[in-house]
Amino acid sequence: METSIVAGGIRGGRPGRDPSPRTLPVLRDYPLGVTTDDELFTAATLVADPVEKSPRRTLSIAGLWAWALEMARFLAVGGLSFVVDMGLFNLLVFGPGHVMAHKTTTANVISVTMATLVSWIGNRHWTFKDKSSGRRGRELVIYAAINLVAALIPVGTVALTRYTFNLATPLALNGAKVAGIIIGTAIRYVGYKLWVFTGGKAPKAASGADEVAAIAATQL
Repeated sequence: METSIVAGGIRGGRPGRDPSPRTLPVLRDYPLGVTTDDELFTAATLVADPVEKSPRRTLSIAGLWAWALEMARFLAVGGLSFVVDMGLFNLLVFGPGHVMAHKTTTANVISVTMATLVSWIGNRHWTFKDKSSGRRGRELVIYAAINLVAALIPVGTVALTRYTFNLATPLALNGAKVAGIIIGTAIRYVGYKLWVFTGGKAPKAASGADEVAAIAATQL
């Protein structure tokens, strides 16, 4: 009895009839060029299998955790800069000898400048250490510009509260100052991410189809 290969198995042929052999069924859901070679078939199956949700979930959690650490470092550096700003200002104005008791504006400029330098060093070498562009001069200039804009916001919120809404109580003025600091901090963070520390971006991961094509190319 003659036999022929058909889709779904092997069947017997009748004596005297020319069998009509058929090829194996065409593989579906796989890129063009994938054959039934055992090694390549296994690799393609592993890559093309759509039921892989745990790695994506792991990457999402890892990304969220990395962002939380970055934000914590950013706030820590901001807190240190705030201490430097307030501490140096009070030292110059109210400290021993009252060096700048009658030059509060100059003292404020000096303290803000020093705090900005401390903030830049901390963020560049700690918070965004893997994202430095390598151009220190450019980073520092843009960093200073962003901090200048952010520093003006608390001044604006206090002035708005005092002269527009005619509120001069300690609670109102301090609340306005805190609100301005929060807005300025958000602007600093976004500005640093967009325009200052823009290096160190990881390349995009290859898609499943690209991996299958690469495997197929190595097997041909």
